[in-house]
Amino acid sequence: MSKRKNSSVRESLNKRVRAVQEEDDDNDNVDDNDQDDPVLSQVQDGGSGGDDVVRDAGIVESITLKNFMCHTLLGPFAFGSNVNFVVGNNGSGKSAVLTALIVALGGNAQATNRGSSLKGFVKEGESSADVSVTLRNKGKDAYKPEVFGPAITVDLRITREGLRTYKLKSKSGQIVSTKKEELMSMLDNFNIQVNNPISVLTQEMSKYFLHSKGEGDKYKFFMKATQLDQMREDFVYIKSTKHVTADKVEQHSEHLKDIKQNYREKEECYKSLTSLDEMSTKLEELRKQMAWALVTEMERELEPMKEKLQLDRKSTEKYDEKVDEWKHKVEESEKKYKQIQEQLEGITQQVQDLQPRCTELKAEAQRRNTLLKSCEVTVHRCKANLRDLEKDKAQLSTRINDLKLSISQTTGAESQARTEHMEQIKAELENITHHISTLSQQTDQYQNACTRLKDEQGKIGRELAVLQKSIDANERNVRTLESSRSNRLRRFGEHMPALLTAIEEAHKRGQFKQKPRGPLGYLISLKDPELALAVEVCLKGQLQAFTCDNYEDEKVLQGLMARAYQGGRRPTIITSQFIPRLHDTRRRAVNHPQYPSVLQALEIEDHVVANCLIDQRGIESILLIKNRTEARRVMQSRNPPQNCYLAFSKDGDQIDNSRSYTADQTRANYLSGDVEEEIRHLQKEIENQKAQATRIQQQIKKINEEIKQNEGLLRRTYMDQKTTEDKGTKLQLELSDLQNVEEPQSEDLNPLEEELQEIITKIASKRAEYEETRNQMTDLRTSYEEAEKEYKRHKEQINTIREEADPIKDELSKTDQDVMKCKHHKKHYEEKRSIHLHNIQTLEANVKSKEQEHQASVIKATEISPERVEVRRTAKSLDSEITRLKAKISSQQDQQGDREEIVRQYHEALESYKNLTHQVKNLNSFIKCLDNVMNRRLYVYAELRRFLSARCKYYFDSMLKQRGYTGSMTFDHKNETLSISVPAAPENQQQKHQEEEGEVAGHRKEKEHNRKETEEEGQGDHDRAKWGQIEVKMESGVEDMVVQPGQGSGTDLRDMRSLSGGERSFSTVCFVLSLWAITEAPFRCLDEFDVYMDMVNRRISMDMMLKVAAGQRKRQFIFLTPQSMSTLPVSENTHILRMKDPDRSQNNSPTNHDNHQ
Repeated sequence: MSKRKNSSVRESLNKRVRAVQEEDDDNDNVDDNDQDDPVLSQVQDGGSGGDDVVRDAGIVESITLKNFMCHTLLGPFAFGSNVNFVVGNNGSGKSAVLTALIVALGGNAQATNRGSSLKGFVKEGESSADVSVTLRNKGKDAYKPEVFGPAITVDLRITREGLRTYKLKSKSGQIVSTKKEELMSMLDNFNIQVNNPISVLTQEMSKYFLHSKGEGDKYKFFMKATQLDQMREDFVYIKSTKHVTADKVEQHSEHLKDIKQNYREKEECYKSLTSLDEMSTKLEELRKQMAWALVTEMERELEPMKEKLQLDRKSTEKYDEKVDEWKHKVEESEKKYKQIQEQLEGITQQVQDLQPRCTELKAEAQRRNTLLKSCEVTVHRCKANLRDLEKDKAQLSTRINDLKLSISQTTGAESQARTEHMEQIKAELENITHHISTLSQQTDQYQNACTRLKDEQGKIGRELAVLQKSIDANERNVRTLESSRSNRLRRFGEHMPALLTAIEEAHKRGQFKQKPRGPLGYLISLKDPELALAVEVCLKGQLQAFTCDNYEDEKVLQGLMARAYQGGRRPTIITSQFIPRLHDTRRRAVNHPQYPSVLQALEIEDHVVANCLIDQRGIESILLIKNRTEARRVMQSRNPPQNCYLAFSKDGDQIDNSRSYTADQTRANYLSGDVEEEIRHLQKEIENQKAQATRIQQQIKKINEEIKQNEGLLRRTYMDQKTTEDKGTKLQLELSDLQNVEEPQSEDLNPLEEELQEIITKIASKRAEYEETRNQMTDLRTSYEEAEKEYKRHKEQINTIREEADPIKDELSKTDQDVMKCKHHKKHYEEKRSIHLHNIQTLEANVKSKEQEHQASVIKATEISPERVEVRRTAKSLDSEITRLKAKISSQQDQQGDREEIVRQYHEALESYKNLTHQVKNLNSFIKCLDNVMNRRLYVYAELRRFLSARCKYYFDSMLKQRGYTGSMTFDHKNETLSISVPAAPENQQQKHQEEEGEVAGHRKEKEHNRKETEEEGQGDHDRAKWGQIEVKMESGVEDMVVQPGQGSGTDLRDMRSLSGGERSFSTVCFVLSLWAITEAPFRCLDEFDVYMDMVNRRISMDMMLKVAAGQRKRQFIFLTPQSMSTLPVSENTHILRMKDPDRSQNNSPTNHDNHQ
């Protein structure tokens, strides 16, 4: 932060100097009108020399607050580019907007006077607060316009822990940076100083400044506003650094004397040193021989190691051959195992494919047999009825013939014609009867076909519904398995994790005497994953069950389950007293030498769970035998295992002493270890089921079409039958008429013939029914025999396939053992090869290390003697001679000193002396240069301080002149005080002031009387004093400036402490405006600056600030006030944001739409 302050101070000072130079040039050309109102000529320019250098970069465009302080949402507030008023009652969020602006632009919490920590700004009950501030980025002072564009949005997030993060976004909303350094760089570029009270004057700082009566506080305010205090702090730091450097130079100077004395002593020893060349030359020769002797001995050690390494590398090929051989055997065994497994799976799939068809054929054969039995009964009944009718017919025919013979002589030609016509009608009636019988048979066939198709449709529909339920169940299982990737509990139901969490919380609250255990399947694990299906089929619903110690705990658990499983099926609860030790099952447990019991196959850490499964299922007496054939052999032999009443195969088949049952499920749902394999299997099964469902739907569609076709044929047959019956009825009536005309017959003949005709009709009908029923019986018998044959064939085929699978399973088990054996041999040789390779690597490392040592020895020997020396002596003898020669040289050096040590000490002393001398010289140069720079900068600092003080006084008096006041402003830079004195107003001014206040009070009453009318405030002209002479005095660091007006020379100056609250506030506003004129900032904020002013002073102050803002169109002003500002003149440069009144019933209030003027 200090680095940023230093850079900003230098930039602002350069800007001020340029502004002052331009201002001095402009002051020479001020005309008479500007002299009457100096604010227009100086303050409006803002000390920047004109509008051409006023920047519109850095002003605030909008602010948005969320969960900030006590407000849920404020904004977005769009600010104008010139004058902005944020008005509203207390608590509406005005100060919150200003606080958010300070914090979002890098200010600390203390600077806002609203809290000591950032976490205090987060709304109660929320986890974070968000502030978004958009700054304009246009003009020549724009910050990275090619990156950010015409606007920069600063997003701040404050967490409940007090941490804040920044996001700097471009105009398009793209995040450009999240570093605070980027924000600081942007603020430096825009010269935004939120901690500077002259840029952002908060409500607390405003109150403190208004109520402050100390001259030192005003001086501090002036220094902070002009950033002179930062320059002074930098100068103090530089001065302390200079003192530290001077102390270090003094220490080095004292130490330099000792270094110089040591150097002189070493130099004398170096010059007085005598030479030992002969012994040194001989010693050097011996060292050369010693170096090459060591190289020779190392070469002799390295040679056998290389030979052994070469032999070991050759023997590696044998291990590789063995490993490859067993690897090939493993691959062959696995390939064979896979082929047998695929063959077995194919057989199993064939059985599964044939089983539904076999069941269907069996049901169909039973149905056809039932129909055949019913049809046989009908045939026998029809045959008996036909026999009785034939007998009646013969008797009636004989009697009628006798009667006809008696009356035949009396009939004539007419009777013969009628008889022939009647015979013709009878023949037609017989044909019609036959046709009706045929149509009746067709109708029955179509009805039977429709009935059969509808039955088949219902059956297939039920199959489709069952299949769809299976698809839904599998899809739920897939979802459960996918969610169980991260949480195995989800296999036992999607509500199970929530239930266990509720149980844990209830147990912590002490609601359980003993914590329930469950689900039981979650608390057990398998030693052999292949037995997962067998264990799951054995335990069934107990895998999802819970166990409780007592009934009170059971009631609590029932309540938790009712909340977790609303409307669904709940897990079973087993209530049994918890025993901390495992049951002793040695007397009733099965102990088989080859096959484990369920208890032995499980790993159960909790004895309560193990005891529950022992009590409820008897897992200690159930064997697990992987092979189904072997399980039948073991369980159904003459001597089954003792204490064993049940066994399960790995396919889930249940075998007892007399029978066996096939499992309903084919895969484990809860205990399987490979979740991904389960998911793939279920997805494949779902695909197959969906394909089967599609085929069934197509079959249903085809059956529907056949039903529609048969129903159409049935309707047409009904119509034909009805038409034929109507025709037969007409012929029968005609025949009756002819029979009634024939009078010559006796009275006894007609009833007999009618009876005979009725019998003949019954015989024809019954014969047709008999023939039809007999044909139907034949068809049904043939159909039943075919169905029974097909059923037996399918059943035999399934039994044959199952019998074929048994030897394949045995072969699969044998192949599995072969695979394990081959893998064991492969692993054995791989381990031996690995050990062998490790030995080779170790030997190679040793050889490499030796070679490196040899190479190092050669390099070292080469350094000692570049040419190799042939050595016949051993290294040991050479070492002895070198030791003897060194002792001789040492004895002489004891008298004269070590040559190398003396030379080394001499060079070290010389180097140390040179380095320290150079350091002392450089430090002295640095101190001298620093003194020159500091003297020049202190002079510039004093001149700048004097110049800024004079300008501040000048602008201050210009502001007072707006109300006809004159004043005195005295800067005491030595004592760091600033005193402001304002004279008492003349009587005429006091009277006018009272009149203005009365006028304002009258308007206020009028406004209260009629709220619809606009408040009108009288605006009177103030007597403005003419400018006199300006005198600047400098006495012992005290700058005084007394402005004597033309009309107020007789007035008495009063200290600000003696002024009223409104007058003191007005004077403070004038002081703030004067500071605005001498400082640079893109925007200025004032919070409740007029809170202690009366209406007249408030109006005058507002006019002054609006006049200043009117001359600085491209600079932004933000005023926060509880006043309504309804009397402000309408202007396109004035922007008013009205805050919604706070809702006292709640802690926060929503934002109101802004009213812009």
